Amino acid sequence: MTTRPELEAALKKLHLFGCLARLDELENEPWLTRLVTLENEERTRRSLENRTRLSGLGSYKALCDFDWTWPKKIDRSLVEELFLLRFVAEGVNVVLLGPNGVGKTMLLKNLASRALHAGYPVLVRSASDLLADLAGQESSVARARRLRAYVQPAILCIDEVGYLSYDTRHADLLFEVVTRRYERNKSIVLTTNKPFAEWPTVFPNAACVVTLVDRLLHRAELVAIEGDSYRLREAQERQLRRSGSRRRPKEPPSSP
Repeated sequence: MTTRPELEAALKKLHLFGCLARLDELENEPWLTRLVTLENEERTRRSLENRTRLSGLGSYKALCDFDWTWPKKIDRSLVEELFLLRFVAEGVNVVLLGPNGVGKTMLLKNLASRALHAGYPVLVRSASDLLADLAGQESSVARARRLRAYVQPAILCIDEVGYLSYDTRHADLLFEVVTRRYERNKSIVLTTNKPFAEWPTVFPNAACVVTLVDRLLHRAELVAIEGDSYRLREAQERQLRRSGSRRRPKEPPSSP
């Protein structure tokens, strides 16, 4: 049963000040607790819907569809621990490292979804979109505003670092994002197909790369995934199914 202090706190949080002012006469009304429950549920639903829309999460496969037997190497216990989201409160980064098609983006988006359901503000961007957005700002004031937008959320998810190469200006912008979040103990979840020793090839001639990697990894959980592309396997299986259906002999026409 809800206590009076709990009911008072809930009414204040929901801004139901009329009910709060007349709580002495309404406290024992059975509909009041039901009203508070319904309001809380609806506000929680709408908050999640709004944060999901703003996050840019997009579509993704659920974690239950992840084939843990496919990668040749993955620390499943570490991944499952990450879904408890303790790393967010600790300001720890998560780096998912592995070749194309092993499920890095799938895990990133499922982590983002779990955090959204837990009430955290989350932003999900590909590295190319994030850097193009920052580089495209026409003034230092506009760029500073966009940088604040990438620093503010509890979790910033940066997908696909290493798939394209960038110039020094882009490297400096990523360094700025990582540094500001590092200074504020805010988590980054990042996927990359390049070992960190190869990041200078992603940002050629950029002097900040070593420091960028150092700040990214200083407080980080590294999930290394090894294996062949799961997407390639699915494509091959689809091709085999199509080939099999084409080779299947047609049934002879039935006699009259």
